[in-house]
Amino acid sequence: MACRKSPFRLEKNNLFWTGFFPFRERKLPMAEKKEMESAEEKVVEIEMERLKAFENHPFKLRADSQMIELQESVKKYGILNPLIVRPRKDGTYEIISGHRRKFAAERIGYRKVPVIIRVLKDDDAVVSMVDSNLQREMLSPSEKAFAYKMKYDAIKRKAGRRKCGQVDHNKGKKSLEIIGEECGDSPKQVQRYIKLTDLIPEMLEKVDDGSMGFTPAVQLSFLSRKEQEEMLTAMDYAGCTPSLSQALRIKKLSADGKLTAQDMGDILSEVKQKEIERVVFKNEQLHRFFPANFTAEQMRREILEMLKKNMNKFWDE
Repeated sequence: MACRKSPFRLEKNNLFWTGFFPFRERKLPMAEKKEMESAEEKVVEIEMERLKAFENHPFKLRADSQMIELQESVKKYGILNPLIVRPRKDGTYEIISGHRRKFAAERIGYRKVPVIIRVLKDDDAVVSMVDSNLQREMLSPSEKAFAYKMKYDAIKRKAGRRKCGQVDHNKGKKSLEIIGEECGDSPKQVQRYIKLTDLIPEMLEKVDDGSMGFTPAVQLSFLSRKEQEEMLTAMDYAGCTPSLSQALRIKKLSADGKLTAQDMGDILSEVKQKEIERVVFKNEQLHRFFPANFTAEQMRREILEMLKKNMNKFWDE
C-alpha cells in the first residue's frame, strides 16, 4: 500500500507546509538531509514522551470547548503549525509553544508530533514562551499575572547581563514599559498583574472565578500570607469579598501593623456603598408637614423621632 504524500516540501532555504494532512516522516535524499542539518531550524517528528512542558508554565490546559474544537481540527487536518521546542541536556525537548496542540494530539492517539527545534537560552526561552501564549483569546487573571512576572524577571536578568557594545533597542525604557507596549497594557496595569502573584492560591481562585474584583485583590496582595489566610476565613464567614474602599482600609491597617482578624470581619460586615438604597426627599416636599421656620436638620430630627415613636408603639402592641 502506497504511503500518503507528505505535506512538507523542501526547497532551497525554504521549508513549509503544502497540505492539510498530518506530517509523516519520509526518506530524504542525502542532499536534502544535509540541507536540513545545516539549517538554523529543523522540522522533525518527535515522540510524545520526549516532549516536556515548560518549567513553571503559567498557562493552564483545560479540557473545555476550545480544546474539543482543537482536537477535531487536529483529527481532521493534522497539526498545521509545528510545536516550537528547545533541546535539553537529558535528550528530551522543552516545549516553548504548542502545549495545547500536544495535549489535543495526545488525547486522540498521536505518538509523534512535528516540531521546530530552536536553541534558546533560558531567559530568551521564557520571553518566547510567554509571547506565544499571550495571544490566546481566553486568559485568566492569574495566568496573565504569572506570565507577566516570568517575562519581567527574564527581561531584568537579560538587561543585567548585556554585553558591552551590544545594541539595546529598548534603551531608556523600563521593563514594565516594554511589556506594556508589547502586550497592550499600561505599565501600571502590568505592575498590578505582577503584584497579583503575591496572593495565596485560594485568593487567586476567587479572582479567576470572578467572585472577587481585580482591583481589590491587588490591594489584598500587600497583606502577609498569614493575614491573607485570615482574610480568606473572614470572607467565607461573611459570605462576601471586599470592595475597593474596604480593601484599601484593610491594606492600611496591615501596613500600620494594626490589622486583626476582628478588623477584617467588622469591615466585611459593613454594608457596601453600592448596596445602599437611599431615600431622598426634597425640602419642598417636607415643608408642608412642618412649620415654615424649620430647618432641614430640624425636619430630619423630627422625622427620626416620629419613626422611633411609631416603632416603639408597634413593638408594644
